[in-house]
Amino acid sequence: MMFSLIFLFWFLQSLVPFYSFNSSQCYSKEQRHLYHDGNVVIAIFVPLYDCVHDHPINFTGDRNIHTSFRTIAYQYFLSFIFAIEEVNRNMHILPNTSLGFDLYNVNSNQWDTLEAPFLCLTGTGIMIPNYTCRRQKNVAALLTGASWTASAHIGRLLSLYKYPQVSFGSFDTILSDRCQFSSLYQTAHKDTSLPHGIVLLMLHFNWTWVGLVIIDDHNGAEILSDLRGEMDRNHVCVAFVEMIPDNVASFYFNSVTISQIMISTANVVIIYADNEYLSGIILHIAYYLVNWKVWVMKSQWDQNVGTFIFMLDSLHGSLIFAHHHVEFSDFRKFIQTYNPSKYPDDHYLALAWNTHFNCSFSGPDCKILGNCLPNVSLEMLPRIGWEMDMSEESYNIFNAVYAVAHSLHEMNIKQVQNNPQGNGEVYTNPWELNHFLNNMHFNNSAGKTVVLDPERKLDTEYDIVNLWNFPLGLTQKMKVGTFYPKAPQGQEMFLSDHMIQWATGFTDLPRSVCSESCFPGFRKSAQEGRPPCCYHCTHCPHNEISNETDMDHCVRCPVSHYANTEQNHCLQKTVTFLAYEDPLGMALTSLALSFSALTAGVLVVFVKHHHTPIVKANNQALTYILLITLTFCFLCPLLYIGHPNTATCILQQSTFAVLFTVALSTVLAKSVTVVLAFRITFPGRLIRCIMISRAPNFIIPICTLIQLVLCGIWLSTSPPFVDSDAYSKHGHIIIICNKGSTIAFHSVLGYHCFMALGSYTMAYLSRNLPDTFNEAKFMSFSMLIFFSVWVTFLPVYHSTKGKHVVAMEAYSILVSSVGLLGCIFVPKCCIILFRPHRNVLHHVRNKVHSR
Repeated sequence: MMFSLIFLFWFLQSLVPFYSFNSSQCYSKEQRHLYHDGNVVIAIFVPLYDCVHDHPINFTGDRNIHTSFRTIAYQYFLSFIFAIEEVNRNMHILPNTSLGFDLYNVNSNQWDTLEAPFLCLTGTGIMIPNYTCRRQKNVAALLTGASWTASAHIGRLLSLYKYPQVSFGSFDTILSDRCQFSSLYQTAHKDTSLPHGIVLLMLHFNWTWVGLVIIDDHNGAEILSDLRGEMDRNHVCVAFVEMIPDNVASFYFNSVTISQIMISTANVVIIYADNEYLSGIILHIAYYLVNWKVWVMKSQWDQNVGTFIFMLDSLHGSLIFAHHHVEFSDFRKFIQTYNPSKYPDDHYLALAWNTHFNCSFSGPDCKILGNCLPNVSLEMLPRIGWEMDMSEESYNIFNAVYAVAHSLHEMNIKQVQNNPQGNGEVYTNPWELNHFLNNMHFNNSAGKTVVLDPERKLDTEYDIVNLWNFPLGLTQKMKVGTFYPKAPQGQEMFLSDHMIQWATGFTDLPRSVCSESCFPGFRKSAQEGRPPCCYHCTHCPHNEISNETDMDHCVRCPVSHYANTEQNHCLQKTVTFLAYEDPLGMALTSLALSFSALTAGVLVVFVKHHHTPIVKANNQALTYILLITLTFCFLCPLLYIGHPNTATCILQQSTFAVLFTVALSTVLAKSVTVVLAFRITFPGRLIRCIMISRAPNFIIPICTLIQLVLCGIWLSTSPPFVDSDAYSKHGHIIIICNKGSTIAFHSVLGYHCFMALGSYTMAYLSRNLPDTFNEAKFMSFSMLIFFSVWVTFLPVYHSTKGKHVVAMEAYSILVSSVGLLGCIFVPKCCIILFRPHRNVLHHVRNKVHSR
């Protein structure tokens, strides 16, 4: 007997090494399910593990795959328990009723995803061979996410039974289809205004050349269309578009996408993807060390996936649009007090305590025995992949739990109203909850409105987060701005530019443009076959400016202004005219006054020697009229000098026309008189009567009357007026007199030339007549000068611009007047003043006898 006992003791002792406990066994153990009982149970499906590739691409063709614990998903679980406990403490929601929870760890495998809802539908719980573990209470509602694919797989099964399902992932339009998912609800806000917000961010930093990376799923085409439309409306161009297949693994082997991103000149890349796909894209970007790029994303990624990327700064300076939500201070306190002693059934919490705080396991049940560091909490965990602040999905889970609780509360009230004799317990047929969930809207503990009906969801406010990477994988998410779609136009976005840390390689604000900016003085000229953001810079045309950068068109300066040399500013033109102070005006004034005075002197000489033969010859009265007229003709240019006004403009043309008509008609009368005087020696009663009646003297009033009629018609139909010439001289506006009617002006000149031609003809015919003081030669020469001056004036008049036209006209008046004065009267004055012996009657008679 004793021998038997000793043998048994030795045998049992020898078996101890075979059954001794090793703590590594707890790490290989995976907890698929966690349950806490209550009057009503809410289930949540969370993928706590994920398949991770060691490298996105293995050039040997092998893929090293292992499972990784998702700390972000563990926070989903903590926020779920936090919301459950908060509802249970709230006496205003489901009084005398406790909420329980049912946590399922689901994998990405479709069958594993459907296994958990199948257990919930049957109420089986944990599947143990040869045992039935059916619970008395079924789950009231299921919370699913964070990917839309997981919610869709589960939703198709639950919709068959009208089982309530609440998704806490990003809002997806396909999940709002009541034909496919009749009992699925979403707590996340819509992102309908997000494309506008992203484009506003581009405009804020003047990024007009950006790349797009979009997941090619059921929403890909719609998202691309919305983004392109918003970008086109705001003149932002797409450098490239990469549509990534919705199979995450396929991205790992698509090196063409990364090559396109790396070679593109766009320094800003928009990644429009949800958390589910974003992690794979981030891994690929990090593996290829794609630096010198600013990444703009619509959601955050699981930072626990591939933590090596934070050592490489590939994503440093990224800008993320995150749904704004108020932080719950109680949630941080909850995490600080969440420990194995309070929640001994949480296997993952025990693993964290053993790994980071040197706690020992009690045995195969993998519960914490003790021997831990003092005063430890989840707050002390490394910040690589772990955050204390509530994530966007965790916030949605919090609202989902409250939405179910409020719906149960309203259904309970209705049950009590319909059955006052009941015991007050919540009796749930899950499909009955759909009516209350569909109409549910409430304010959460942060005061924010939560609506489950997709038709009544409102655009939400976004936080713009800047990602800062530090050594050793430490990251900091810094809020640098907000985007509120409902704000007034121009005030939707607020950014603190000074707080932004830019991507590696940028010391200042990055530029992302296809073509460099066109500075003021240039305009953009499109490049054929390329987007509008790609252009050449072209100088503005003459007298056009561009006073801003990147102007599409130059602006012509007003008539009163001109473009400066740089063509970026319009300067006021200087108003000018032919003034007395100008050298040209002073010269013309001096000449006009001098010749007028000279003509007056000639008149005085002729009047003083009126008794001499040379003065009496050739009609003394006509000579006086001609000299007086020439005196005023020389004064005509004074009307062309000085600031023009309506009176001077009218007087210029009318005075010039009438005075020169009188002068020319006087010359014509003198020529006719000479011819008729010699014709009188021949028989002819008509010629004798003409001379006796002094008929040639009527030539002057008749010709003048004709000119007055022409001037009257001119002034009554289209009189001259004050005008401005802004184009003849650069930078100047020249005030001139517009002729009004060019036909009338040329008619007056034509009439003058016609009389000059007539006078020239008569004078030419009488040039050889025997007379001592025959001035026919001089008159013909003066008419030739007059005719030449005004015929030459016309082409010069039409080819000259500005005040030189005025000076040319005044000069022509002076020259033609000088021609008359010099040719006709200078020879006579020489005889009167310097050869008086030839101006006596005796000398004249001797000359006649000699002939």
